Amino acid sequence: MDKHHHQQLSLAKCSRQRYSEWIFRDVPSDITIEVNGGIFALHKFPLVSRSGRIRKLVADYRDSNISRIELVSLPGGAESFELAAKFCYGVNFEITSANVAQLCCVSEYLELTEEFSKNNLSSRAEEYLDSIVCKNLEMCVDVLQQCENLLPLADDLKIVSRCIDAIVSKTCVEQMASSFSRLEYSSSGRLHKNRQAKCDGDWWIEDLSVIRIDLYQRVITAMKCRGVRPESIGASLMNYAQKALTKKSSLWNPSGQPKVDVVASSNGHERIVVETIVSLLPIERLAVPISFLVGVLRSAMMLDCTIACRLDLERRIGSQLDIAALDDLLIPSFRHADDTLFDVDTVHRILVNFSQKDDSEDDMEDASVFESDSPNSPSQSALFKVSKLVDNYLAEIAPDANLKLNKFIAIADTLPVHARNIHDGLYRAIDIYLKAHQGLSDSDKRKLCQLIDFQKLSQEASAHAAQSERLPLQSIVQVLYFEQLRLRNALFSNPNDDYKPMLQSWRISSGALSTTMSPRDNYASLRRENRELKLELARLRMRLNDLEKEHVCMKRDMENSSSHKFMSSFLKKIGKLNFFGHSSLRGSSSPSKHSQKTDPKVIERT
Repeated sequence: MDKHHHQQLSLAKCSRQRYSEWIFRDVPSDITIEVNGGIFALHKFPLVSRSGRIRKLVADYRDSNISRIELVSLPGGAESFELAAKFCYGVNFEITSANVAQLCCVSEYLELTEEFSKNNLSSRAEEYLDSIVCKNLEMCVDVLQQCENLLPLADDLKIVSRCIDAIVSKTCVEQMASSFSRLEYSSSGRLHKNRQAKCDGDWWIEDLSVIRIDLYQRVITAMKCRGVRPESIGASLMNYAQKALTKKSSLWNPSGQPKVDVVASSNGHERIVVETIVSLLPIERLAVPISFLVGVLRSAMMLDCTIACRLDLERRIGSQLDIAALDDLLIPSFRHADDTLFDVDTVHRILVNFSQKDDSEDDMEDASVFESDSPNSPSQSALFKVSKLVDNYLAEIAPDANLKLNKFIAIADTLPVHARNIHDGLYRAIDIYLKAHQGLSDSDKRKLCQLIDFQKLSQEASAHAAQSERLPLQSIVQVLYFEQLRLRNALFSNPNDDYKPMLQSWRISSGALSTTMSPRDNYASLRRENRELKLELARLRMRLNDLEKEHVCMKRDMENSSSHKFMSSFLKKIGKLNFFGHSSLRGSSSPSKHSQKTDPKVIERT
């Protein structure tokens, strides 16, 4: 190495001569230390007097008169060693949050401890860390940033854990103070929380966005264990994700380019960020908005994240699908350039998650639970909202020429039958699909139109369907039949009459919800009718058993008796049978006795 380069890598370049003149006048440097490519020309005595590691290295090579030492893997590199060398030489410098982590690690590496010198670098750095840094959230964040390049030693020295504990404690205190500031007295004198007041205790969210993802994960995990508000954690996750993934604008813009080269845009760091954020999402339902979940799902699909990560996002989106917008479901198809424009399979899985959640709430056998669960409950209202959303989604994807019929039907048929109280939206989507796919066979058209309940079409939709040339003939006949029922109902109904219209009662008896009744009355009526049908079915089974027994007896009598005795026995047994379960209004006389009384009259008349 030439002389010029050696001088550039020396400690403080010109400071070497200043240290020599100050401490060792006219004494040249007697040791050269190499640290990660940096070369420092120094003196043994200041280093040996404070550093246990250098003292051991010099002692091991005392006989060989060592003049060069290489320090391999020194934490912080040449910059940290320069600070340690300044301390050994007695040069004053300021300990700050930007270098305290380096000083703690380099003092541990060089053994600058109290064992070798009083008030050594290790004790001074530790004192600054505990008394200054851990009492200030911004400083803790700065130290965590410095620790990113000092792991695992910074973790072994508990620098990271102390900073994380300080951040979480400070956050909890701020959250508690913010909660108290939102308390106010009502007009009745009771203390309650003002939900409309702005929460000022989450100012730490912006500070945490600069930490590396692995340390950020540890901070958020500690916050969740200490009971930080889920909405605050969700806001922090949103802020971190948007800053870490802003390079890909299509991740957050649903109207962006639908087709993306996944291989070219993949990035290992961004994939780790997405998977980590998903693992940190609070379990509470509304901790983060659904638009954020959909954005993260797009990111996960684009970056080819793990299947577990994507399924978790789909489950979370399905749990709050009733508050989603149409743009949230328009997920571009990032793979298969020759396939559909939008990812229909992902939306279908989201709908299945929603339907399974609804089924788990509704499939209960206790009748009292059904009676108390009105259609105005969250699950019932959510069904109506999601049905409208699905119909709009089907209308949006219907013009796609590559959309297969089975996928369209799968989306439309995911929700239960009672989710739609009107089928105008579904009819509109199917009409668009038939218009865009004119090559469908008649059987496919009939299969598609089986999704529509034509009695639930409005008058305008029925008029359109009756004149449509795209519908199969069987569907048009059904439309005309229900239009005839509607017309007959309008002709024979009296506006001043309190009785329900005939069409309404017919709809209830067929199991369909009537739009002219309130949802609560419809639901209760369907429940009552269902119980009555079950009881009537049980009665019919009992009567059928009785008939089978009587049939066996009559067959035995036919074999063992003459024709006269058989007829007499037959009439008596027929009289005992009651097919409709009601007693005679004319007394207890059986039909057989009544026929015996009238026989002489018949004979006289003849």
